[in-house]
Amino acid sequence: MSATIIEQATPRLQRSELAVPGSNPAFFEKAAQSDVDCIFLDLEDSIAPDEKEKARSNVVAALNDIDWGTKTMLVRINGLDTHYMYKDVIDVVENCPRLDMLLIPKVGVPADLYALDMLVTQIEIAKKRTKRLGFEILIETALGMANVEAIAQASKRLEAMSFGVADYAASTRARTTVIGGAHPEYGVLTDKNSEGGRDFHWNDMWHYAQARMVVACRAYGLRPIDGPFGDFSDPDGYTAAAKRAAILGYEGKWAIHPSQVALANAVFSPSEAEVTKAKRILEAMAQAQKEGKGAVSLDGRLIDVASIKMAENLIQKAKSIGM
Repeated sequence: MSATIIEQATPRLQRSELAVPGSNPAFFEKAAQSDVDCIFLDLEDSIAPDEKEKARSNVVAALNDIDWGTKTMLVRINGLDTHYMYKDVIDVVENCPRLDMLLIPKVGVPADLYALDMLVTQIEIAKKRTKRLGFEILIETALGMANVEAIAQASKRLEAMSFGVADYAASTRARTTVIGGAHPEYGVLTDKNSEGGRDFHWNDMWHYAQARMVVACRAYGLRPIDGPFGDFSDPDGYTAAAKRAAILGYEGKWAIHPSQVALANAVFSPSEAEVTKAKRILEAMAQAQKEGKGAVSLDGRLIDVASIKMAENLIQKAKSIGM
């Protein structure tokens, strides 16, 4: 273990993160009553330019007037390269004590977070805001991915990163027009078998980007969150994408439609069998320590100190869900 100890971000349950356009107040109450863990009220991509100011007013009113329960509430501001951003931050942070986090799109370099951190800090001091805002950022450009490790260390407010697959695809000029999911031409062709036949196996074209981002997050104490899956009429495709992310170490996934919330919650919640096994691992290791052993076998498999950490992480998540 390194002597460098990384402080972990504020713990929050983030299995599902529902996108709600700020221009559609009719959706707000439904979102508040849903089983989603996090909600972001959007001022960016889902809002037409002529609707930006009205959407901002809607979001401020909603954060003050609606009972959001214990959900983590975010607002996705406009990008730093737009003239909408500064008013998004000032109006929302100054007037919304219920707000938990800002969602910052298209972060490309550490200085982007420095600028936002400075502005938010000034507002908090001026307004005597008691709740310290956290940041979630979107890694959705080639520049952001190239700098992802440095960005992960750029602000103490930073808690989570989301992988923005659509804009990332556009930024890298990937030959796809779908949002998330697989592509039938991205795969490998096997060598010929004895009869001259060959098989084609689809691969995950987003694996490298997702793997790199999850390593940066875990190295610096952040929560990695998978982004959107565009075809909300395909629950099987969404679930498969969510499972791939979960296996890599992601803590949750976006939902761009209410029907995806339950799918995300299911994938990113440990099963009863997993919780039971984790408890057995901790019990076995506790017994081994009493006997002066550093490792022990359980069900024919070796378990050691690393097994304890994995089991503790799983049990902690189960507790936060209320299992």
